[in-house]
Amino acid sequence: MEKSKRVRFTREGFDRVSAELKELVEIKRPEIIAAVAEARSHGDLRENAAYDVARQDQAMLEKRISELEEQLRNAEIMADNGANNGIVEMGRTVTVDFDGFEEVYKIVGPAEAQPMKNEISEESPIGSQMKGRAVGDSFAVETPGGSAQITIKNID
Repeated sequence: MEKSKRVRFTREGFDRVSAELKELVEIKRPEIIAAVAEARSHGDLRENAAYDVARQDQAMLEKRISELEEQLRNAEIMADNGANNGIVEMGRTVTVDFDGFEEVYKIVGPAEAQPMKNEISEESPIGSQMKGRAVGDSFAVETPGGSAQITIKNID
């Protein structure tokens, strides 16, 4: 049997994913089970769209629960010693000049990334290019809109 890959998390990310799993198991799962039972009570399952939708929702929920359980089972929480060594690494918040616009990113593990909230994976194109760099370092990164120039302004 193949050994599962460790999943790197910040403490905050681990706690957030743990809370999501708890909500899915304790709240959402019972709701969906009730919805499946309700739809089943409406009779003929061959032509019961509500039943089909409820079962599909249940399958998607169970898949997400399984994914989260696997991530947490293989979690490696990265220690934050509190020291800012001046280098971009997981758990740090980085202010950059992104082609003339100031952006702030938190570097996190891949399983906890939320790009819409500027929490980017250390394995993403921008995160991986930032990792190990210091204030003042500049680099180019390919984006869907073309090449962009990034300069690191601050690391917290």
